[in-house]
Amino acid sequence: MASTQPLLCRALHSFSRPAVAANFAGFISTPTFSRVYATRYMASAAEPFLKVQIQRDDTIFDAYVVGKENAPGIVVLQEWWGVDFEVKNHAQKIANLAPGYRALIPDLYRGKVGLDVAEAQHLMGGLDWPGAVKDIGASVQWLKANGSPKVGVTGFCMGGALSIASAVLIPEVDAAVGFYGSPSAELADAAKAKAPVQAHFGELDSFVGFSDVTAAKQLEEKLKASGVPSEVYIYPGVGHAFLNDSPEGKQRRKDMGVNDDDPAAVELAWSRFSSWMSKYLSS
Repeated sequence: MASTQPLLCRALHSFSRPAVAANFAGFISTPTFSRVYATRYMASAAEPFLKVQIQRDDTIFDAYVVGKENAPGIVVLQEWWGVDFEVKNHAQKIANLAPGYRALIPDLYRGKVGLDVAEAQHLMGGLDWPGAVKDIGASVQWLKANGSPKVGVTGFCMGGALSIASAVLIPEVDAAVGFYGSPSAELADAAKAKAPVQAHFGELDSFVGFSDVTAAKQLEEKLKASGVPSEVYIYPGVGHAFLNDSPEGKQRRKDMGVNDDDPAAVELAWSRFSSWMSKYLSS
């Protein structure tokens, strides 16, 4: 796996955090990680999504929509793999939460999915981060133009960082919830957040400077300085991506040697997410 490490380091330097890059590079060099991510995980669930096309500036991108029309909208942002089974599972769950939402996944990778670690590294390393923020803004606008009176943004890992950035950079965002990811100050200074932000992290998350406990606490202080309503939660005994509890997601984490399965933490995080979005997206 040594030959793939520079790709991931370059991807994480998009956050301008060398320590984070080094931490990820060390993690992916382990035999367990290398063995697991040579396997290709594919979605097995039926596809209930409506595929739409959204234009912003001089580009058009695909997005996947699920849930009730004219309901509050939530833009759901991918992990570094792309629009795979896990982010679609999350979007379906969100759409079914009370009182009912219209969830939209923008395809930030333009149809590409990282089916192994090298592909995911390459895709994340090539991501235009300011362009991704523009995609998110266009997605928010699409939902509002198509019946959603208010729109929130949520995301996971890479998407978690982008969701918090959206609360800083996209005026139309009404609320944001980020899971195990924080943006660099170069991308978006959380102290300048303009929409309510809730964030979730695992106590055992080892990605220093991005989603470990120290990063979570630093984000909490920045959000306090912003003056917007905010909550930051750290869940004992779980690590990165602890919300990935689909059968495929659990197996992927188990194969990686991550044995922190905690249904109670997952349920609590979703409950807090639901309360937050309901509070700030209700008409």
